[in-house]
Amino acid sequence: MEFENLVKLIQAVSESELTRFSYEENGVAISMKKDKKQKLVTINNVAENAPASLPLLPAGESLGAAQEENGCKGNIVKSPLVGTFYSAPDPESEPFVKAGDHVSKGQVLGIVEAMKLMNEIESEYEGVIKQVLVSNGDVIEYGQPLFVIDGK
Repeated sequence: MEFENLVKLIQAVSESELTRFSYEENGVAISMKKDKKQKLVTINNVAENAPASLPLLPAGESLGAAQEENGCKGNIVKSPLVGTFYSAPDPESEPFVKAGDHVSKGQVLGIVEAMKLMNEIESEYEGVIKQVLVSNGDVIEYGQPLFVIDGK
């Protein structure tokens, strides 16, 4: 293969969505691999899951502040770390909790996987789960609201 054609091939692979490319001609093999940088984009679904009485949150306003202003009462359980949220111990199991369930202090509400370690999220409150603000498999941030619990 001529040098100019090789350069064009490299440019074409670089500009494409391909991550791996192999080519062989006349006993000469060319193999290219492109490592894509992962871009993590998180979207907070709080407004989507919020009760109809709550307005969309302005930038920088917390869910707790919006709830207090609108008369909604509840304790917010926030994520203590960044990771992936799991609502059940394994894919075949029922979720630890769902809206309407009564929970006690120390009861496991979900799991956050961070760096291959499973961290149980325990309730700090006793009461009824009013809302589950995240879904199974969601990437969550430190301090992100996960549950709203009506206290007793």
